[in-house]
Amino acid sequence: MSLVLAQIPRGCVITYGDLASMAGYPRAARLAGQTLRKLPRDTRLPWHRVINAQGRISLPEPGAQRQIARLEREGITLVNGRVDLVRYRWRP
Repeated sequence: MSLVLAQIPRGCVITYGDLASMAGYPRAARLAGQTLRKLPRDTRLPWHRVINAQGRISLPEPGAQRQIARLEREGITLVNGRVDLVRYRWRP
């Protein structure tokens, strides 16, 4: 999954399900989440570009605020707590 994660372009997001499918594990969104949760805190992989299928941040605080801040620095805006998947979703 790390190879797929590294390819997500700046200013784009994917869902946990997208990540799993692109990595060859269709219908394994939870596995994708578990994999991201195990990443070291100082990872350079763009973990913050992965959100849930409703366009929401799934992390508890304070991780959610860190993720939102990183997304906003890349120009991704949240409206009512959601990312517009039609606008920002990466489809390689």
